Amino acid sequence: MWSVHPSISCKITIHLSQCETIPLDFVFVIDSSRSIRPNDYEKVKTFIINLLQFFEVGSDATQIGLLQYGSVVQPEFSLNTYTTKTEVEQAVRNMKHLASGTMTGLAIQYTMETAFTEEQGARPKSLHIPRIAMIVTDGRPQDTVEEIAAEAREAGIQIFAIGVGRVDMNTLKTIGSEPHSEHVHLVANFSQIETLISVFQSKLCGGDESHMFFIPLSCQHICVSSPASYRCKCRKGFTLNPDGKTCKAEDTCAVVDHGCQHICANLPDGYECRCRPGYQLTIDNKTCNHCSDSIMDLVFVIDGSKSLGPANFELVKQFVNGIVDSLNISRMGTHVGLLQYSTKVRTEFTLNQYSTARDIKQAVTRMQYMGRGSMTGSALRHMHEFSFSAKEGARPNTPRVSIVFTDGRSQDDVSEWATKAKNSGVTIYTLGVGKAIEQELREIASEPDEKHLYYAEDFEKMGEITKKLKSRICTGTPHEAEMRSHLDFFSKISLTYPLEAMSKRLETLENQLVHK
Repeated sequence: MWSVHPSISCKITIHLSQCETIPLDFVFVIDSSRSIRPNDYEKVKTFIINLLQFFEVGSDATQIGLLQYGSVVQPEFSLNTYTTKTEVEQAVRNMKHLASGTMTGLAIQYTMETAFTEEQGARPKSLHIPRIAMIVTDGRPQDTVEEIAAEAREAGIQIFAIGVGRVDMNTLKTIGSEPHSEHVHLVANFSQIETLISVFQSKLCGGDESHMFFIPLSCQHICVSSPASYRCKCRKGFTLNPDGKTCKAEDTCAVVDHGCQHICANLPDGYECRCRPGYQLTIDNKTCNHCSDSIMDLVFVIDGSKSLGPANFELVKQFVNGIVDSLNISRMGTHVGLLQYSTKVRTEFTLNQYSTARDIKQAVTRMQYMGRGSMTGSALRHMHEFSFSAKEGARPNTPRVSIVFTDGRSQDDVSEWATKAKNSGVTIYTLGVGKAIEQELREIASEPDEKHLYYAEDFEKMGEITKKLKSRICTGTPHEAEMRSHLDFFSKISLTYPLEAMSKRLETLENQLVHK
């Protein structure tokens, strides 16, 4: 599956004149730690009251909330508590100094998770009302702030960080929004905090380009500003999602260079390539192979040990049937056999037992879980000595393929019988899940490893492995036309054909059939 998200970051700037401020949801976050002296605490309250003069406060205008923090967070009033500037000013004057620790990170978390919720008065994001937090602190946080501040900014909160005294500038920058020149301020002491009033006055009531109030917005396509607001717009062929920022293609396949060989299918968050019936999607997830003409004798060797559990064994059966669905099962096409192993080995069905995909899948569905030990070596021996015998349906001059599935360490040696099977011409693919041992999987699989060894961390992730394995098996075996040409060669050999030349020709054909 492919996603289409060409993101465009933009910053909308809104010109304000003569204090004609736009509506804001504005929350003060005030450090009330013991390091702040009582008279300095009063200066912070005066700073807040003076700053309020530049806001038009009301339920349809700017809403003000305030919380202070020390070792804990103490909300003083929320965004929907007061509807007049006078009420807000009185609430600020009534604040009491906490005189405890400095848990700035905790305060930012509360601001994001509680103060800016609709229950606390924040207006819906769909209205595009800027959410502003102004944090005033005089010391080093006693908790971590970088991660939670980044999360708050990502949630759409614009953060101004004001430091007083010995605050580390780098800490302020991890808190404040960008550009830091607009959002991060440091003054030497609380007497100088009043100098910031003129700075914020220019942001709220300025006129020229250097005096703008910055409102961050990430529109996926186009940002459109107006005198008192902004909105996102999508390019032709796209519609705006409910979040008001991202865009959804009306027909993704029509507007992107998808590269699908057969079919491009639209999905809610992108697209995916698909193949026409009888074809298999290859590993690149774009091109298709015609797998229905492939001919082989295929034997599944399935781990039925107790470590799987009944539920996962059902997933393994689905995996087998998924592979079967991609094959040309017929009397003249691909034949399939299957054996299950735990402490013992049990042949579920042989290569010559079924000649239709339907019958094979029904037999797989009927399989009973053995649920005991894990003798993978014994299973490989059985596969080598019996499963590919003429008695059980193996055909001459037909590629022999085995898919070995296991989820853990074998209780016996696997190397000897895997090597014998591969030397006899069997191509082995291994699929390990969970606690399967990589070294054992390598000893079992044919070379090179990257084409014959597959691993999934858990059973839920087998789907992607199944796709890759289907494609590899499809492209790794001769097709019907190629096999027919080889058989025609044998029927046309002259009895007078020089023995040495014929031997070389047979050797060449054998190598092609076994190793292709």
